[in-house]
Amino acid sequence: MQVSGRVLVCDSIDQAGIDSMKRAGLVVDYRPDIKANELVAAAKDYDVLVVRSRTKVTKEVIDSSNAKIIARVGVGLDNVDVKAAEARKIRVINAPEAASVAVAELTIGLMISLARSIPRADSESKKGNWIKKELMGTQLSGKYLGIVGVGNIGRHIGRLAKALHMNLIGYDPFPINKEFISETGMIVTDLNTLVESADFITCHVPSTPETKHMFNADRFAKMKPSAYIINTSRGEVIDENSLYEALKAGKIAGAALDVFEVEPPTNKHLVGLSNVICTPHIGAQTKEAQELASTVIAEKIIQILRGVI
Repeated sequence: MQVSGRVLVCDSIDQAGIDSMKRAGLVVDYRPDIKANELVAAAKDYDVLVVRSRTKVTKEVIDSSNAKIIARVGVGLDNVDVKAAEARKIRVINAPEAASVAVAELTIGLMISLARSIPRADSESKKGNWIKKELMGTQLSGKYLGIVGVGNIGRHIGRLAKALHMNLIGYDPFPINKEFISETGMIVTDLNTLVESADFITCHVPSTPETKHMFNADRFAKMKPSAYIINTSRGEVIDENSLYEALKAGKIAGAALDVFEVEPPTNKHLVGLSNVICTPHIGAQTKEAQELASTVIAEKIIQILRGVI
């Protein structure tokens, strides 16, 4: 069944989703570089607004729009004023299922990179410096991985980590899937116990007032001096100044960050540390994940407009 309506795509998304919406009968305008003031002016002409992480769907945008749906091609919704949308009875949707594999694989890659100093080994070797004796690493096998936030991504990471013979510790304010706990032997505990016990900690929580600076000076002080932290969720989860001080003082061994409090990062003293690995928010940046996110969102939009969901 064909549907009618106009869709404004405000950020770069995979063509597959655009093609799906057009085949269903929707008119799709693709403006991946649209500016904030332009969006406020244009929003009134569209039934659906589609964004990724660049575009901020503020209350001003929402109040100026006639949208029925705001769709985020990705996991989080922190760039959408959900309360303002709900007040206008606008459906807000995302595609959390699409990025799980990509983010999980990057997280495991960052853990291995930290454990074996791969970025430093690569950089020094290319400079002609043979620093083999300086690069004494650690194995993941037998270590305790603390997963903070055991949702889709956290569970996928857990399964990959189990294949590497790691032990799992989990914390989540919401109940963790019982089948997953049984499958992996995860130890479920409170956050402070996890922080004190884990050799590696990986964060997978949304950006909320409750999670802002969840990892601060107090939490870093509780970590083992040999422990590493990885963040591929949201930058606000970690207090970057406290992380810098903990790393500089040797209170923890290292960190890998795919997300930052300000992006691109302005915290140059942190990203410049030799025991910090940085990537530019590439957790979901695989061809497969982007195609899946785009097609999942397109299908959800079509089904909502058809009145199916």
